[in-house]
Amino acid sequence: MTNKYLLLFLILFSSFSNFAQTYITNVTIVDVEKHKLVPNQTIVIHKDLISNIKNSKQLKIPTNATIIDGTGKYVSPGLTDAHLHFFQNGGLYTRPDVVDFRKDVPYQNEIDYTNQQMKKVLQRYIQNGITNVIDLGATNNLLKKRSLFKDQNDAPSIYMTGPLLGTYEPPVYSDLNNDDPFILGKTAEDGVKMVQELLPLHPDLIKIYYVVEREGSDIETTAYKYLPIVKTMIDEAHKNNLKVAVHASQRITAQLAVESGADFLVHSVEDEVLKDDFIALMKKNKTILSPTLIVNRGYVNTFGQTLELTDHELTKSDPYQLGTLLDLKHLSDTLLINGYKRWANSAKETSLITMDSISMVNLKKLSDAGVLIATGSDAGNIGTLHASSYLAELQAMHKSGMSNWQILTASTLNGAKILGKENEFGTVSIGKKANIILLDANPIDNINNLSKINRVINNGFVFNPDDLIKDGPTDLVQRQLNAYNLRNIDAFLKSYADDVEVYNYPNKLLFKGKEKMQKSYSHLFKDTPNLHSELVERIFKGNIVIDKVQVQIKDKLSEVVAIYHLENNKIKKVYFIQ
Repeated sequence: MTNKYLLLFLILFSSFSNFAQTYITNVTIVDVEKHKLVPNQTIVIHKDLISNIKNSKQLKIPTNATIIDGTGKYVSPGLTDAHLHFFQNGGLYTRPDVVDFRKDVPYQNEIDYTNQQMKKVLQRYIQNGITNVIDLGATNNLLKKRSLFKDQNDAPSIYMTGPLLGTYEPPVYSDLNNDDPFILGKTAEDGVKMVQELLPLHPDLIKIYYVVEREGSDIETTAYKYLPIVKTMIDEAHKNNLKVAVHASQRITAQLAVESGADFLVHSVEDEVLKDDFIALMKKNKTILSPTLIVNRGYVNTFGQTLELTDHELTKSDPYQLGTLLDLKHLSDTLLINGYKRWANSAKETSLITMDSISMVNLKKLSDAGVLIATGSDAGNIGTLHASSYLAELQAMHKSGMSNWQILTASTLNGAKILGKENEFGTVSIGKKANIILLDANPIDNINNLSKINRVINNGFVFNPDDLIKDGPTDLVQRQLNAYNLRNIDAFLKSYADDVEVYNYPNKLLFKGKEKMQKSYSHLFKDTPNLHSELVERIFKGNIVIDKVQVQIKDKLSEVVAIYHLENNKIKKVYFIQ
């Protein structure tokens, strides 16, 4: 008899569980297909799918449902970052082929950091409403590691190429074996072999690195020289039902790639304004473009020591990788650093402005002509931080003249189209994955509203973005150090409690309260353009963090020890020893 009742209970419990659903009520849906807002809708989520959408007046909600009140809010499809690199961390030391500081920080540290922080990086993407990511240039080891994060609810869906296949490999990576992000080929036969050797690792698509420089003649001649290898790789990939992304930022390489069957161009053409015949070719071939407008700026602003990071980047990015971008002010190789600084500041006045202008014009022409655009940040490169840099890419697309509807479609539906998965995600539609974001403000009014995230729903699971990643004591201390070095008073104060107390050690109170802190540090930030604090050593235990720093204030260099006491995830007390 007991077993009979137990069986009945299990059946009933199973029935209730199967019918337990999430309802987002009275919400406005952002329809990226029809480019219209649909108000007063209720969205029903069952397991990991959108099971129903109806006018809120027409839908009866069962008593056991989870209800999210969407009144005054907007639902957008989850975003896709269609171009990033997990083998790069976004900090200063992540591209030794560009600027080599391996004597200061071994490159193995970068590889280790990628492996250790992968989970947190993925959570940052979900926190920023990005539910799908495409890694366009990984490593064999990362391809293998991808399966560890498959179907995890607090991680985006990951799509990945293998290493970049091409005719150039930076020497600094050549002895890294399965951590090498490049594979070098010199003949058409190599092209076939490079693709075939990746097949057992099941990449989602193939990435070709079609970069050419003058080799005793003009760039066009060199581009044609390497075309047979590129064409062979594209054909071999297509033969194995894999789409092909091509890195081609010159008009000639982009054109030859599209003519050869490339499915996806992953950078803007920077050297020429595109002519109508090339635009028509892209449209005819249904080639998708990811413009990656901000990545050059990240390098130039870092090397030129002219970073002006937003509050969004200061609070939503990896604080340690962001912090490394400021290290050029204290690294020892001043000859190298000053050379890069001169180059960067010259580039800002000449070549960068030209490339940015051409890229912007080309993006506007392509998008207006109906060529599919897919938003990609190229995150991981120096100065382009994972997840938090996505908003800056959207802002740059808006600056090019794209409408907010065009940008939102590029950031959702078109990302799905790259992979041929537009029937699975990319719109808020019945039967599609419940990968959506609930926004507090209308993204069509202002594209920045895509950062005003109330909830992220990924695989049907509902997340408060603020709960996904909790800053620990050292994270908060690092964030305020970053803001200090950038002289950003608002971001600096965010780490502190309203009733913060600041002391000269051991017990001399200097001031109490955020208002007095703001007044004191605002003057310091305004009057000290060369202000810089170099972290020498950090130790922590529990809620106490102790930093030993070298502080540059005008012409004076001082060694300071700061002892931070944290309460309720804020810095409550600071003791300075000088």
